[in-house]
Amino acid sequence: MKKKALETHKRLLEKFGEPIWRNPLPAIDELVSTFLSQNTNDINRDRAFDSLRVKFPTWEEVRDAPENEVIEAVRIAGLAKQKGPNIQRALRQISEERGELSLEFLKEMPVEDAHAWLIKFKGVGPKTAAIVLLFSLGMPAFPVDTHVYRITGRVGLRPEKISVVKAHPFLEEIFPPETYYAAHLNIIRLGREICKARKPNCAECPLLEICNYGQTQSIS
Repeated sequence: MKKKALETHKRLLEKFGEPIWRNPLPAIDELVSTFLSQNTNDINRDRAFDSLRVKFPTWEEVRDAPENEVIEAVRIAGLAKQKGPNIQRALRQISEERGELSLEFLKEMPVEDAHAWLIKFKGVGPKTAAIVLLFSLGMPAFPVDTHVYRITGRVGLRPEKISVVKAHPFLEEIFPPETYYAAHLNIIRLGREICKARKPNCAECPLLEICNYGQTQSIS
């Protein structure tokens, strides 16, 4: 599987090139943004994030605001009654434990410890933690979203029945750490443009020759 993972990465680079995500956010900002991204699209996530920052210019203000005002500010992202309190709770816990609202200290920790520190917060799962570590702190983590989970299953890069949670360490083991950033983003692009959930366009897929699912399809 390690050989296949590397071949997957190389083929996606040939198809899409080196991906560049939006400008990296500070780790606290990324944590809040990822809270807001759960079960919604990027547009509503960003609208909710901007709404929150307009109403409360600092994270300290978000932390200390009346709960109902935070809920209202992020309503467009959906599940606001969960997301608002989860954001405030995480900000309070970080403040209590660290004395400030910063996650930069995580860069000094082994990645496994940093990951464990983040997932102790309610509403922070392996994907959220990995996104913060990879994109904001430049640490080797491999986020597994719905596209990554679907495509790695179809291609044959993970056991079919493995859970999303267990897929994180599994994929981190078979992909080289230096590929995490590009592989993650390019797999997501493949999922959005070609390997869609309901109707994958196998004929256009750069992974067709190495894909377990693709090899079972009749390509005209």
